[in-house]
Amino acid sequence: MKKLCKTAKDSGINAVIASDIATITYARSIGIEVHISTQVNISNIESLKFYSQFADVIVLARELTLQQIKHIALLIKKENICGPSGNQIKLEIFVHGALCVAISGICHMSLSIYNASANRGACLQNCRREYRVIDEETGDELKIDNKYIMSPKDLCTISFLDQLLDAGVSVLKIEGRGKAPEYVYETVKAYREATDAYCKNEYTPEKIYLWEKQLETVYNRGFWKGGYYLGKKLGEWSGAYGSQATKEKIYVGKVKNYYAKSQIVAANLEANDLKINDEIIITGKTTGLVKEKVHDLAEDEKKVILGRRGSLVTFPSKEKVRQNDKIYILRGKNV
Repeated sequence: MKKLCKTAKDSGINAVIASDIATITYARSIGIEVHISTQVNISNIESLKFYSQFADVIVLARELTLQQIKHIALLIKKENICGPSGNQIKLEIFVHGALCVAISGICHMSLSIYNASANRGACLQNCRREYRVIDEETGDELKIDNKYIMSPKDLCTISFLDQLLDAGVSVLKIEGRGKAPEYVYETVKAYREATDAYCKNEYTPEKIYLWEKQLETVYNRGFWKGGYYLGKKLGEWSGAYGSQATKEKIYVGKVKNYYAKSQIVAANLEANDLKINDEIIITGKTTGLVKEKVHDLAEDEKKVILGRRGSLVTFPSKEKVRQNDKIYILRGKNV
């Protein structure tokens, strides 16, 4: 734990999310900000007061309703509940992503079956698989509507983000453990734009529709719009295993070189063809994610419409990419 905290600090990470008191106190002792995890299951003002001695940001239990969140936010202001910095406590809540079937994500299923603890970030998500319900005494199988009886749809709150912000939420938590760069890019982009629109009084149904379509293009299990925040009971389950994203990424090849002066990418097409108007992403450990549309394509310094697999092609990119970054085409799943 100490090694992880020290590595986090040395890497420039500005905060850790923790539920274990040993981790919380040690992280603070070496100068790392702590956000109290949802796994602490803070659902009332007394719990929040206790943990306010350790952190300025507290993630509330995700089973709370909008009215309960609003009530806690009002009490923080009324009673002037402050964190270690002397500033009033900020409330953080889940707004998007995978939902654990267990209360506030406190689950031991993966640990019990595979010795891989969800509470240490190692969940193998056996809850996401198909299950049958069988009576042990008779051997009869019970008929159920959906075999994914422990796999909730993903949470999506972008259609009522204004209500969450009005309630007093300061920090938005997007689930993204183990997700691909394009998921992080599109999801953060959508919620950043929605938050900015709210602040400018430009949060409209038309924009909400476009953001939801944007979120559908990356990994999701279908969306539960409203969640506990709007008083809904958990009962919307995934209808299939894995992603229901409307777009898929197809590996094309790798970056051979990037010519910064002319802003040109040289790419080896190892696996698939590349053509004009393809929407692509380029990912790498340092690069992160760059999203482009192929407007110009050349091979042997001659303009082409299509670059064949196995060839070396060039195309422009205003953003810097690096050698061996991976290139993918984004296409609708029906294309």
